[in-house]
Amino acid sequence: MMLTNLPNLLTLSRIAAIPVLVVLLFFDDPVMRWICLGVFSVAGATDYFDGYLARHRNEVSPMGRFLDPIADKLLVVSVIVMLIAIQQVAGLVVIAALVILCREIMVSGLREFLAEIKVPLPVSKLAKWKTAIQMIALGFLIVGQDAGPAILPMEIIGDTGLWIAAILTLVTGYDYLARGLEHMN
Repeated sequence: MMLTNLPNLLTLSRIAAIPVLVVLLFFDDPVMRWICLGVFSVAGATDYFDGYLARHRNEVSPMGRFLDPIADKLLVVSVIVMLIAIQQVAGLVVIAALVILCREIMVSGLREFLAEIKVPLPVSKLAKWKTAIQMIALGFLIVGQDAGPAILPMEIIGDTGLWIAAILTLVTGYDYLARGLEHMN
């Protein structure tokens, strides 16, 4: 069954990690923050390995192509919403977070529309860089200044990374939208 092959199980594990991350982020405790970072890092790593294994084991499936982007978006959106809820992301940085959230929704809708007319929308290299920067920034923000090493400006690094990801989000979102609009006329 497609749902039980290793790449799809890795994707499902990313979704299963979300409630764990949400609970861990509720605790204002340095140990819990580091555990949360560990869970987030493992979940993020599954994004690379599920695709790699699917291609190398010839287990690419429609279910995997469907679940993978959903798992990615659920993971990122959940962590961003929780970081805002616990005020780890606050002030003007919320704008960067909202740009990222809005782009995720827009690209999901665009992919759904294009899928109906059988037009693929492959992930660009710049979008992969955006995702990497975004995940690293979220990792710094998960740990935060209080739980992080005193010599590292955790919040500044996380906030800056989130702004860089937001800028890349605008660029890649525009690129995807422009490509999608070509098929709407």
